Amino acid sequence: MISKRRAIIGAMILVLITGILTFTVTNIVGLTIGEKVIISKQNYEYFKDLNKKYSKMLYLKDYIEKNYYVPVDESKFEDGIIKGLFESLDDPYSVYMNKREFVNFMEHTKGSYDGIGVIMTRGEDGFITVVAPIEDTPGERAGIKTGDKIIKVNDKDVTAATAEKLNEAVNMIKGKHGTKVNLTIIRPGKKEPFTVAITREEIRLTPVKSRILENDIGYIRITMFDEKSAEEFMKHLDDLEKKNIKGLIIDLRNNPGGLLDECVKIADRLLGEQDIVYTQDRAGNRDYKKSDKNKVDYPFVLLVNGGSASASEILSGAVKDTKSGTLIGTTTFGKGIVQQIIPLKDGSGFRLTTAQYFTPNGTYIHGKGIKPDIVIDLPEALKDKIDITDEEDVQLQKGIEVLKKKINKQ
Repeated sequence: MISKRRAIIGAMILVLITGILTFTVTNIVGLTIGEKVIISKQNYEYFKDLNKKYSKMLYLKDYIEKNYYVPVDESKFEDGIIKGLFESLDDPYSVYMNKREFVNFMEHTKGSYDGIGVIMTRGEDGFITVVAPIEDTPGERAGIKTGDKIIKVNDKDVTAATAEKLNEAVNMIKGKHGTKVNLTIIRPGKKEPFTVAITREEIRLTPVKSRILENDIGYIRITMFDEKSAEEFMKHLDDLEKKNIKGLIIDLRNNPGGLLDECVKIADRLLGEQDIVYTQDRAGNRDYKKSDKNKVDYPFVLLVNGGSASASEILSGAVKDTKSGTLIGTTTFGKGIVQQIIPLKDGSGFRLTTAQYFTPNGTYIHGKGIKPDIVIDLPEALKDKIDITDEEDVQLQKGIEVLKKKINKQ
């Protein structure tokens, strides 16, 4: 009796499992009967729609290849289709690069390349907009400023309407050292465009510089976060600490950012045990970057301005939210999104925005920037001056003043 009951139960379970498997295969994968495939209505509609999209693209590709008035270069054709995928995102930071473009792009993280030394992006108005000129480069010496709009290169109209157009313009501006390029610029506050002639140079970036200021105050200037910035910062800071500094000024003005990991390493040296930044992807997954307990035992300030972007803002946001130091200057650029850089096997590559980043308090700064603890701007008369003395630099002087008060309280 018991064995009969078990047999019945076993048969029922077998039927149930078979039914589930049949339902699953039918609705997810499909059944093959002869030469026909049976799939669910939902999947049929999906694949039908997908097929239409590909059919349209393939039809157009085939039509152009057969009817264009000259033969089509297959490699350029493929690159153009791929670039179109990225342009459809309407994101200036997401872009596909062919082999030449990708090699040029990666040079910027290595610390040496030919050009004028200006970081550019696409403004909301579609113009090529200067994020910041890099210190001691032809662009800075020519007077290029944060917020400048480049509208012509060598008298040819340029635009940043798409990421591809921006890349084309950047490649026109770059060039062999010793050659010249003319840029026509619109500057906020000036009525008429003007043109500057710049001689390109081999840009050898020195990401970190340091010196001793008055009252045993150390000064470190970080021009960008490239692959050597953290290592160089540690060396300079160690040298300053051997000279028994009592306070520190870190200058991030016109620092356009760079590599997140380099920024995190520097933040870890300055801050105690806390969150530095967290990123969040489209699914809501968060990745926290944290610092350990070790930190500097003297007060410090950060100098920032509208050219302080990306990684500079990550460091600034962590310092401000945790009140670890004092931010002095003007509101930062406002770039709160993170890109991944992916090389492809053929030497090309792409950059894709994959997440947003937030300061430790959960502030999203994209398009808004970070307002300093102490807001102070340079006088208008000094904004076009390249070599400003320490005495003229009111932001630096405010930093020294703040540190003196903190040092005297210790």
